Amino acid sequence: MIHEILPVGMLQCNCSIFGDEQSGETIVVDPGDEISAILTALERHRLRVTAIVITHAHIDHIGGAQQLKRATGAPVYMNQRDQVLQEMMDAQAAWLGMQTPERVAIDSPVREGDTLLVGAAAFQVLDTPGHTPGSISLWIPSADILVAGDTLFRDSIGRTDLPGGDSRQILRSIHEKYLPLPDGVLVVPGHGPTTTIGREKEYNFFLQGL
Repeated sequence: MIHEILPVGMLQCNCSIFGDEQSGETIVVDPGDEISAILTALERHRLRVTAIVITHAHIDHIGGAQQLKRATGAPVYMNQRDQVLQEMMDAQAAWLGMQTPERVAIDSPVREGDTLLVGAAAFQVLDTPGHTPGSISLWIPSADILVAGDTLFRDSIGRTDLPGGDSRQILRSIHEKYLPLPDGVLVVPGHGPTTTIGREKEYNFFLQGL
């Protein structure tokens, strides 16, 4: 499976491209900005976008979704519990001093237990609220990869001081959904370098005692 991470936009959101080499089917996760760079990467690998997945409705993760949807025709998936945040896009743009991006229609609400396919690879949706009410993660057992959005970072966790954040809930999400996974699982956070479950168990201050 092809996996390319593109840090995009003002806040360098990690946009992930997952493509099946044989079928060309592709999931793009969190196309927050710089859609031309994403399209260039897709063309380079000769991939066809079959799904656009938003881990949560903060502007740096969802801001370019409508542009990518228009360019590819792919449906957009997001947890509907983040709809209120999506409706606050004007306010989010004002916080960052940027223009409000085009609003994207969510084609398919997703939640715990849903599965998306890229070729033979299953992408399992996990509900991981805390950073936002509707935060989701994608667990890919066949590749030992966890796409964590802004729930878990290398040596840190997602902030919970923004609207809808909940510090107890984010730790519960990590404890119940992430820590049972094998230590060698690669974690792709919403920003910054990748890590592993085992590394975060050992070194992440916020997870000590969980």
